[in-house]
Amino acid sequence: MSTPPEMTKQETLAWLRRISGDLATATLQRLEDSLPWYAEMPPARRSAVGLVAQAGITSFIQWYDDPTSTPWIAADIFAAAPRELLRSVSLQQTLQLIRVTVEVTEERVAGKGGHLRDAILLYSRDVAFAAADVYARAAEARGLWDARLEALVVDSILTGEADEELPSRIAALGWHGHGEVCVIVGTTPPQFDVDQVRRTARKLAVDVLIGVQGSRLVLVIGRAKLESRDDDGPEQDEVSFTDMARTLEPSFGPGYVVVGPAVAALVDAGQSARAALAGFAVARAWRGAPRPVDADELLPERAIAGDPLAKQTLIERVFRPLHDHSTDLVTTLWSYLDNGRSLEATARELFVHPNTVRYRLKRISEVIGWDATGPREAFILQTALVLGTIGIADPVRRGLRPRRLR
Repeated sequence: MSTPPEMTKQETLAWLRRISGDLATATLQRLEDSLPWYAEMPPARRSAVGLVAQAGITSFIQWYDDPTSTPWIAADIFAAAPRELLRSVSLQQTLQLIRVTVEVTEERVAGKGGHLRDAILLYSRDVAFAAADVYARAAEARGLWDARLEALVVDSILTGEADEELPSRIAALGWHGHGEVCVIVGTTPPQFDVDQVRRTARKLAVDVLIGVQGSRLVLVIGRAKLESRDDDGPEQDEVSFTDMARTLEPSFGPGYVVVGPAVAALVDAGQSARAALAGFAVARAWRGAPRPVDADELLPERAIAGDPLAKQTLIERVFRPLHDHSTDLVTTLWSYLDNGRSLEATARELFVHPNTVRYRLKRISEVIGWDATGPREAFILQTALVLGTIGIADPVRRGLRPRRLR
């Protein structure tokens, strides 16, 4: 059935209304034939996409009838789509849907006059802009929701008030890390670029949660487990969290950047956060503190400030291993530190040869991992000795062995 090109607008509208059902059917068939993602969709979602296509055709007819009275009618096309359709159909796929619908419509109206074809092109442009607007608004709303949820998760980690909902909130943020986690605390720069931090984290192959709390910037970074590799494959050394912090350091403002100890999972990140916050509070007491600095390198300052975790860590890592290994090591370390790290003065006080003192200092370094001959390490060890001597039930007196009861 042919329609003369000189048909009036009312005749054109009547003709479009008659073929609207055929246009919708032909569009859906073309979608199934040309778009693999549409053919693979569940029936319910394909039906929803079909409703959008049919609404687009109906909306075009209304727009063609009076373009000036309904300038935003194109936006109504997506009103029939369920909210979950925006999550399952990307913007690129939506534009493919629009292109197929326009192609089918152009084929059906070919030869019916240039004014109708021009109207289709103009309307398809408005629909494309409307689709971009819908997805932009959805992305903006999701971004605001994610930002609030991210701030809530970071605050829960810092306060240690993790509840049963924390894992689900973490999953909602798209956290992919399943390995170790640590918390980095520093100052917020005047011009903070969140996107730059996330780009840097992606290059490091870690997940990141960002919390801006006034002048304080908190990053929670998580390492993903290494994928299984062949036995013949090359070994890949893991980048330490301190090295990661050095890469992320330019994102922080002036001042100290403190790296908390690594923990096994994100739900345990509160332990790393407590250490990082305690270290950040006292970092200025160490004049030569590097940037970034590990929270465990600030153990003596934290202990002096009253941090119970730092006190316990010093006792467990320094005093107790030495005490359990040999009281001679504790006595030698006390004497060496009291005598200004002088081998000769220590040897005279203990009535031993200086080489014996050297040997014991070497054993101390092997047992606890700290070298007493360095000034910073000496301060850490002396603080640990003080705390350990105060804390144990049967104190080891400096230079004396505990007497045995007969």
